[in-house]
Amino acid sequence: MNNTLYYYLNIAQKIPSSEIGKALEIYTNNNNTTVFTENNKLGYYLAGLLEGDGSISLPSLGVTSLNRILNPRIVFTSHINNIGMYAYIQSELGNIGRFQKSGENILRYIIGDKESILLFINLVHGKLRTPKNKRFNDLINFINNKYDLNIPESLLDNSSFTDNSWFTGFTEADGHFGIKHIDRKDKSETRKRSVSENVSLKFRLDQRLYDKATSSSMEPFMNNLALFLKAKLKSYAVKNSEVLSVSVESIQNISFLVDYFNKYPLIGDKLNNYKKWVIVYNMILSKEHLTEEGRLKIRRACALINKS
Repeated sequence: MNNTLYYYLNIAQKIPSSEIGKALEIYTNNNNTTVFTENNKLGYYLAGLLEGDGSISLPSLGVTSLNRILNPRIVFTSHINNIGMYAYIQSELGNIGRFQKSGENILRYIIGDKESILLFINLVHGKLRTPKNKRFNDLINFINNKYDLNIPESLLDNSSFTDNSWFTGFTEADGHFGIKHIDRKDKSETRKRSVSENVSLKFRLDQRLYDKATSSSMEPFMNNLALFLKAKLKSYAVKNSEVLSVSVESIQNISFLVDYFNKYPLIGDKLNNYKKWVIVYNMILSKEHLTEEGRLKIRRACALINKS
């Protein structure tokens, strides 16, 4: 019997600048590229995106045995389908950072040099809302100590969610747009009651109870988010870990979300699902979902969203 163990390393590969340029060209030809006309809008969006899909890596102070000075890294991790969005973000930031791909589908956008990190800190400073702000302040302290700077601490943002694009960035990372269609089913020998045809929409956003990087509770933040969405905060268990969940299902509250995303639009791959979701929302408002043609459209939209 052969007891040899084989280990397969998922080695990250640099994505060539030519591939990034092509992704940016395709993105700009098919999307609105005037979303962030002001740095403030971009800053809030990036803060939300960081708190959803981002991480901050801090090395030890000093130099390595090879006399290399190590810098921190701000890393965004996403699906490769978002390469166009991240290429656009990179262009809005003055082409800072670099890209890596791991496996078939994992994209990483990495900001790691001093000037780029300072630019990013300046953009999102004071705009974070979750316990990740503690990690952001660790980054500020690291930069201050290493380069003899005096960047002030980033205070937790308690402004209204409706005032900026933070929630759009956070949704881009962790939000989910769902469409549910139930076919009509008559009463039968195996079915005691008939089932009426039904179409419903849901927006859902989940977070683990404790932030991994800081071991801090996400409950205060999620309570605030639930108030903003006019939703109840619920919890469920996954693999011995508690998850907090908010969901929006009523048409009135969905209308509120649609108004928000019209003002602060999504820009990534999640925009595709949102567009299908809004089509069904408008069909429900106009009662088109009750027609045979409308039902066919909804079935197609459900299939496309569930596939993505």
